[in-house]
Amino acid sequence: MKKILSILLVAALTMSTLAGCSGGKEEKPAETPSTTEGQGEAQEETPEAETPAEGATIKVAAIETAYGSQMWKDVCEAFTAETGINVELIIDKNLEDVIGPSMQAGDYPDVIHLATGREKALTETFIKDQNIVDITDVLSMTVPGESAKVGDKIAGGFTETSLTNPYGDGKTYLAPMFYSPCGLFYNAGLFEEKGWNVPTTWDEMWELGDKAAAEGIALFTYPTTGYFDAFFYALMYSVGGADFFDKATNYEEGIWDTEEAKTCFDIVAKLATYTEKTTPAQANDQDFTKNQQLVLDNKALFMPNGTWIVGEMAEAPRADGFKWGMTALPAVTAGGEGYSYTWFEQAWIPGGAQHQDEAKQFIAFLYSDTACGIFANAVNADGEPAPAIQPVLGIAETLQGDNQMFYAIYDNGAKAAMGNFAAYDSGVVGVSNREVWFDPVNSLVSGNMTEQEWIDGIKSASDQMRANLIQ
Repeated sequence: MKKILSILLVAALTMSTLAGCSGGKEEKPAETPSTTEGQGEAQEETPEAETPAEGATIKVAAIETAYGSQMWKDVCEAFTAETGINVELIIDKNLEDVIGPSMQAGDYPDVIHLATGREKALTETFIKDQNIVDITDVLSMTVPGESAKVGDKIAGGFTETSLTNPYGDGKTYLAPMFYSPCGLFYNAGLFEEKGWNVPTTWDEMWELGDKAAAEGIALFTYPTTGYFDAFFYALMYSVGGADFFDKATNYEEGIWDTEEAKTCFDIVAKLATYTEKTTPAQANDQDFTKNQQLVLDNKALFMPNGTWIVGEMAEAPRADGFKWGMTALPAVTAGGEGYSYTWFEQAWIPGGAQHQDEAKQFIAFLYSDTACGIFANAVNADGEPAPAIQPVLGIAETLQGDNQMFYAIYDNGAKAAMGNFAAYDSGVVGVSNREVWFDPVNSLVSGNMTEQEWIDGIKSASDQMRANLIQ
């Protein structure tokens, strides 16, 4: 699978154009985002899907993840067949390195599928530079080939979160894609073999950690520190509910001195002492699967992750009797609520895109029954099923196997956590949320940083972020 500053990307790599045919186009410098005022007005001003600019060619850049690349090729072909708009597809596992040099030269893709939370933080850079197009009007557009409006198909809440509306202005700038309940993944077969119960509180978690340690098994690992975003957000919800989460993610003055904040810090710091000690050395974008392998080999019990983990580790060896399990974060107190963060990816239009109207039609098509079916039936490079689930109403009812269990987590008592830290002027602050909140976990595990040093860094950075919020 989850990452600021300016687009400082390495020397140009050769772009691989995987689908569509390329039409001539003039270079165009970056533009400022559009400022559509509302869905109703945008519906009148924006061309509907029924009148596409046939013959146009748009450039779509998508990150290749555990879902594989074929689904994107198929969706682009289906879009062209439906609208007559050609697609030049760029897809790569290191997408930032591929599209970065050309964007520095003023040549922007028309649509970019790249989530927040990645190490290079390219999407965050565009958000903080306010160089991303307002796509609120897409919600009022008719899905190409259908009669339904985009906004009527997307599940509730996904276009009302800071992950899609980063400026708090009531407008949508990023389209929600491929949602996945996040939680703690484990080997259910091992728990059955040992007769262990899945902890429902953190006190039970510590008790299990001691029991597992006696058998040479660590309680916890994590792929990279980037995976602590979903973990920490769910933790904030479970400790203080939506009110604390909203105040914390908007850097309210004094929020990190509250009892709720102290509880969050203490839990993470204590969890660091129960973490497999080889984890930090492997917690990077090249070696993260080695940390995931710890769970498959029964060397660690739990890891934070999302439903893509099944496809990502489909060919990995595993202990006899291995069976995927997933649980929400434990409650703080007995009878309290456990939370599972709903992580999702994003697609967006950079301000410098040349074909913004056609790009909006492409985004609208991503919620069509045709596209959703292609994504849901995706297979990875090894031919294994790797379904990418769009956040559309009723889609969970069509799932099978492990995904039925994963997506049923909210039906089994877990509460949904959703949201993100508010955007701020990164050029002034000079650090990312990941660098401040999550990367230090490596140092907590290795013993190179104390909990108080971590908290002091958060307080200092939070003051700057609050002072430089993007309104």
